[in-house]
Amino acid sequence: MSRFPSLAALFLAFLFVAPGAAAFDEKEALKASQEAIGRQLGNYRFVSSEGKDVTLAGLRGKPLVVSFIYTGCFQVCPASTQFLAKAVEEAERTLGRGAFRVASIGFNLPFDSPAAMKDFRRRFALSSPEWLFLTPDAAELERLAADFGFRYEATAAGFDHLLQASIVDAEGRIYRQVYGDAFEVPLFVGPLVELAQSRARAPSVPSSLEALWEDVKILCTVYDASAGRYRLNYAIFIELFAGATVILAALFFVGREWRRRRAAA
Repeated sequence: MSRFPSLAALFLAFLFVAPGAAAFDEKEALKASQEAIGRQLGNYRFVSSEGKDVTLAGLRGKPLVVSFIYTGCFQVCPASTQFLAKAVEEAERTLGRGAFRVASIGFNLPFDSPAAMKDFRRRFALSSPEWLFLTPDAAELERLAADFGFRYEATAAGFDHLLQASIVDAEGRIYRQVYGDAFEVPLFVGPLVELAQSRARAPSVPSSLEALWEDVKILCTVYDASAGRYRLNYAIFIELFAGATVILAALFFVGREWRRRRAAA
């Protein structure tokens, strides 16, 4: 699957830019966004919609999806957030709830206060504990946006900005940028599956049989082009089972032969 945004997605990302708003350079904004891929993010401070202190470093350990919104937007931000919620739901169906986090960050300070972010969350019934609504430190906002490759310009109608969802890996590096208010969901789920599979392949001792089973399921997840979604490939399970059976049978016969010869000696 392509790592770059489709023309349709880019069109959707720029569709809402106010006519005649020459101050916002879409090409430069996209360039800055793409250049952020692979960047190790700094640590930033936030206050959640529940009034709790949160740091970006504190959200490491699992993938993180970040979107920038402003609560005074009455059309684009609500629509893009609702679509993102559907993409998140599909990703959770594929990977399991709790496999990743989501953070919506308000950039219109001081208006995107924790109370305003809480009201935005309530209006769209986004109650998942894995989805945070965050107000950044005003002194850090400019550096935060630049780190994510996110650019915005104030206009008479609000703000012009890219519709961008940043997928950050468990170590805090930007892994992928997804654009548009109605992107193809596999473009969003795919990178999260790749990150999960990379983690599952890493040499480590599973903490439990359940954790081992989850890793196996992730490694057996494939994209079904006909259905337009990710699913478990049960043929891989069968191959793994057959392979394990052959190995165990070989070990059994080798062990039995070794014991027989030892007894004869």
